[in-house]
Amino acid sequence: MRYLEHLRADSARLGEVARTGLGAAVPNCPGWTVDDVVRHVAQVYAHKLEVLKHGALPDPWPPDFSGLDSLQWYDEMRQAIVVALESAGTSTPTWTFNPRDSTSGFWYRRMAHETAIHRIDVEQAHDAVTPIDPSLALDGIDEVLYPTLGGPWWEEGDTEYPIDAAIRLRAGGRSWTVHADATSVDVQHGDKGVVAAEVGGEPEQVYLWLWGRAGEDVIEILGDPNVVRAFRGRISEASQ
Repeated sequence: MRYLEHLRADSARLGEVARTGLGAAVPNCPGWTVDDVVRHVAQVYAHKLEVLKHGALPDPWPPDFSGLDSLQWYDEMRQAIVVALESAGTSTPTWTFNPRDSTSGFWYRRMAHETAIHRIDVEQAHDAVTPIDPSLALDGIDEVLYPTLGGPWWEEGDTEYPIDAAIRLRAGGRSWTVHADATSVDVQHGDKGVVAAEVGGEPEQVYLWLWGRAGEDVIEILGDPNVVRAFRGRISEASQ
C-alpha cells in the first residue's frame, strides 16, 4: 500500500479545500467547523512527530497551540510528518496502540487513514467530495475493524452497546466476520460461522459508513438492522 503517497495527496487536498472557508460546518462532526478539523489534524500530526522522535507517548500533552495560525500550522505539520515517517522507515520500534505492531510502519497506515477521513470531512463541508482510492478504502475497512474496534478495549464492559452477536462485512471481494459481546470484539477474515446481520457495498461506501461519514443509504443491510446499528455504535466508541 502506498501510504505516504496517499498521505501527501490527501493532506494537500484537505488544505486546498480548507482554504475556501474555515468557518464552514462539517456535516458529520456536529459542532465542528473546517477550522476545527484543520487544527485537529495538525495536532494529530504534531503528536505523532513526538511519538516517532521519542518512541513513546509525549508527556505532558498537549502544549499550548492556541496562538498558531490554523493553515500555516497545518501546512508545517503535514510536511513534517511525511519527512518524519520517511526518516523512520517502516520498522523502527515505537509506541502504538496496536498490540500486534509496535513499529513506525503502523503510523504510515494510521496517518494515511486519519488524513483520508478528515479530507472527506472538509470536502463534505464544502460540497466538494472526491473519490477515495478503492484499495485504500479496503485497507481502511480492515484497519477500522482491527485494531480500532477489535483491540483490547472492552474488558471492563464499558460500552453503551453490549451486543452479543456476529456481523459480516463484504466489500471489494473481501469479507470480515466480527463477533462482539459486552467485554470483547473478535475480528476474523473471511466467512466464519452464522451471523445475525451482513453489511455490504462498494469499498469506499462501507469505509465511510464505518467511520460515520455516510449513512445506511449507501450500504446494503441483510438481517437484523439493530445489530448493525449497535455494531456501528461500538466503532464510534472505539474511535473516540
